Amino acid sequence: MFTGLIQGLGNIKTLGNDLFVIDIDKNAKNVICTDLAIGDSVAVDGICLTVEKITGNGFIATASPETLQRTTLSESTKKNKKVNLETSLRVGSKIGGHFVSGHVDGVGCLLESVNSQKAWEMTFTAPSYLQTQWHDYISPYIVSKASIAVNGISLTIADCDREGKWFTVAVIPHTYQETNLSLLQSGDEVNLESDILGKYVDRLISHRLGNKTIQENITLDFLLQHGY
Repeated sequence: MFTGLIQGLGNIKTLGNDLFVIDIDKNAKNVICTDLAIGDSVAVDGICLTVEKITGNGFIATASPETLQRTTLSESTKKNKKVNLETSLRVGSKIGGHFVSGHVDGVGCLLESVNSQKAWEMTFTAPSYLQTQWHDYISPYIVSKASIAVNGISLTIADCDREGKWFTVAVIPHTYQETNLSLLQSGDEVNLESDILGKYVDRLISHRLGNKTIQENITLDFLLQHGY
């Protein structure tokens, strides 16, 4: 479990089809590597990976076929991109973002990034045209003012369409500068994970209704009638 507050950046390269080495940037090594141990979980661009071997500059991890299929992991190694890094949440730690599981729902795509006076307004598709099969796993939980993880970064949805095809987030300068959001260009792919709390609420409501459809236009009266 993670919070979506990035601790530093790193570089990733492949040692084979499913084996990856992550080199951590010098300014983040003290934060991430201080007590890093084999078996620990680390979010790499929002993907939960298990540390299998510790190197002088970082660690080595294996990705499952499901992870390779549903994330940007393979593409990141081809393009030598910087990746966001966060170690797992500790009991008693502050939760400044939201609960992020590290289980990516699918791949989205940056449409545009606009620099306003106080923030960067970034608009993403969800998911990209290359992974339309994952659309139903993401779109129902894209809700205005809800949380979403983009490359592992905890962000709040400022605007979106009703079908969940796109959403916009406002990124403060600190987050923009300290993560790989500043390196994204229009058309670049990103990992998306919707809010896990929304998924559980959806599941509970679906069972109460006796089917797996999503109730539209949920009102206070509807919630009261169903025990919420």
